Formats: sequence, C-alpha cells, structure tokens
Amino acid sequence: MNRLTLILALAATPALADPDPEALRRLVRQDCGSCHGMTLKGGLGPDIRPASLAHYRRDDLTDVILDGLPGTPMPAWRPLLSKDEAAWIADYLLEGDPE
Repeated sequence: MNRLTLILALAATPALADPDPEALRRLVRQDCGSCHGMTLKGGLGPDIRPASLAHYRRDDLTDVILDGLPGTPMPAWRPLLSKDEAAWIADYLLEGDPE
C-alpha cells in the first residue's frame, strides 16, 4: 500500500471506529520514519524510540502527534488521525513494538 493510499484510508475511517493497529504501525514506520528514520532512531526529526520519549506523558505525546510542534518540521496530524488513533500511536511509541 503506498503512502497516499494509507493516508486516504485513515482519513476515510470513521472517527468512532477502533484504531487499526496494522495500518497505524505502517503509518509510524513509513510516515513518521520518513523524518525520524526508518528505525525511528532519528533523522530530520529526533529519535522517537521509548527511551527517548520517556519524559512524555501519553496525553502530551498524543497532543504533539495531533497538533505538531510549532517552529519545527513536525506537522499536525489532526486532519488525518482521530484522537484515539493518535493515542494508539503514542502508546506504541512509548511502549515500543512488541513484535
């Protein structure tokens, strides 16, 4: 699935639907990885592995995902993700990939 298809699929998902873990894992690896590095160790953006994000609370990281960080290249994902999807991503980043 290419990046545009994934973004459109996520945007078309009803806000009340449960987050789709597989689609969100791909989003993290492909879209977040395009700036934060494919292994999430950093690139244009900083390292976003659990040890590097330990200072974030889940709700704060969810807000960063949804609203971006002003003055940085971190974009707001609110137009494409629901709060539940962003919270799922925050948990995924804070806890690491169990696989």
